[in-house]
Amino acid sequence: MGISISILFIAAGAILRWAVTASTSGVNLQTVGMILFIVGIVGLALSLAFWSSWGGFRRSNSTTVVER
Repeated sequence: MGISISILFIAAGAILRWAVTASTSGVNLQTVGMILFIVGIVGLALSLAFWSSWGGFRRSNSTTVVER
């Protein structure tokens, strides 16, 4: 799960949890929102944790030293 999908899950979960006041039979929208919110936070944390090990945009600090 990428960072953008995680943020999308967080936003959708927050909207369902705290902004939607509709009630449905059989599905509790606030619970679904909380689940999406937690999944988004966990996915964002894991994406950020593995971002540094991925090595996509890091610059190499190795320099070539020539002695004469």
